Amino acid sequence: MLQDKKLKIYLVAVITISVLLVSFTFYFYQAFFSPNALTDKEENYVLKIHSNSTFRMVSDSLLENGVINDVVTFSFVAKVLNYQEAVKPGLYTIPPKTSNLNLIRLLRSGRQTPVRLTFNNVRTKSDLAEKITSNLEISEEQFLELLTDSVYIRKFGFEEETIMAMFIPNTYEVWWNTSAEGLFDRMHQEYTKFWTEPRKKKAEQLGLSPLEVSTLASIVQAETQKADERPKVAGVYLNRLRIRMPLQADPTLVFAVGDFGLKRVLNVHKEIDSPYNTYKNIGLPPGPINLPEISALDAVLNAESHQYLYFCAKDDFSGYHAFASNYDEHMRNARRYQAALNQAKIF
Repeated sequence: MLQDKKLKIYLVAVITISVLLVSFTFYFYQAFFSPNALTDKEENYVLKIHSNSTFRMVSDSLLENGVINDVVTFSFVAKVLNYQEAVKPGLYTIPPKTSNLNLIRLLRSGRQTPVRLTFNNVRTKSDLAEKITSNLEISEEQFLELLTDSVYIRKFGFEEETIMAMFIPNTYEVWWNTSAEGLFDRMHQEYTKFWTEPRKKKAEQLGLSPLEVSTLASIVQAETQKADERPKVAGVYLNRLRIRMPLQADPTLVFAVGDFGLKRVLNVHKEIDSPYNTYKNIGLPPGPINLPEISALDAVLNAESHQYLYFCAKDDFSGYHAFASNYDEHMRNARRYQAALNQAKIF
């Protein structure tokens, strides 16, 4: 009887251990390998993990946004893989039906999805700060602080008036959690890449530095949105620079006034006391009046060679300009355009 009792106890123990082992194995398998993220979704989820986030903040975000179903198994796998103490900030793309194992591996690896950064149509530093940080973790205020820090920007070879020239409008891939300083460094690298030896040589042949090319390009860009006309407009301004004739560029007056909604420049605006008043001052203004696009920069570097000294918007409001090599011809073009403005009641 005693032996039978011992046998029964042994069998019960074996069965209990077996059941526990099977249960634990099943739980382990489910916890690690069964889908737990986006189990009923068909689209990816983009997770943003902010700098200094804790594991609790990450798991709460995933749960609150319906990304994971079971936070307990997620936390268990995270603990086993030592992720709870190794949270890495960034932007991560989570595909549907992802297991805890693959999700933790993704987050622990730091394999971020890069952000496509595009900025154009920029007039001021505030515009640039707003557009360049719109899809990044850093704030507009953080980046603007660097843009207006004269000591900081001098490390890159720029002044407050010229720093806008460092930013070449294009599409770039960056990390979502890049710092303001890191983004500044990246944009300086892109500026250096843009100014190749052939471009520098073209600028030198024009008698301009790269910064002066950017300043002139910003004026050309403001004068015409027609990319095919920009080399001709650039040629006019280069002709004026050569003979030390004032540029008389209306967009520089708009910049000096600070009213970008100004539709018509009047004589009173030409009297404003500003280094950006190219009616009063000979030569280029202190720096760009906007962020010149690559097409505008290359338009200056590849400016047309001609005898034109004047141009005026065409009276058909096509956006193109009528060019003239002498003042009398220019005034005839200007009178036609002014008459068209008056008829359209644009004052």
